[in-house]
Amino acid sequence: MSPRRVRAETDAVGRRERPLLITVDGEAVGGNDGQTIAGVMLAAGRLGWRRGVSGAARGVFCGIGVCFDCLVTVNAERDVRACRRRARDGDVVTLQSRWPGIPGTARESGSEDR
Repeated sequence: MSPRRVRAETDAVGRRERPLLITVDGEAVGGNDGQTIAGVMLAAGRLGWRRGVSGAARGVFCGIGVCFDCLVTVNAERDVRACRRRARDGDVVTLQSRWPGIPGTARESGSEDR
């Protein structure tokens, strides 16, 4: 998956850029209509948005929804694969982790761990 945006004038498909704005952990992040949430975050320079048991940052690994490394919470829905979900203008994305002691865990946020 590439963080590059295809410029409208060079797009062979003929798409036209329609900007959108999502919020990632309280920070406004801009993207284009049609990008996945992972694409928007990569284009904004965010390479990791989850933490593993070691505390190491995790982000997009496979880019096709198989590995589940890119899980985020979107509009209060947990465990959304950022590489598969198209960003919609106004989406609220919260980073998450399943490991105790790391910010964003289900136990710390008070929600049930799935």
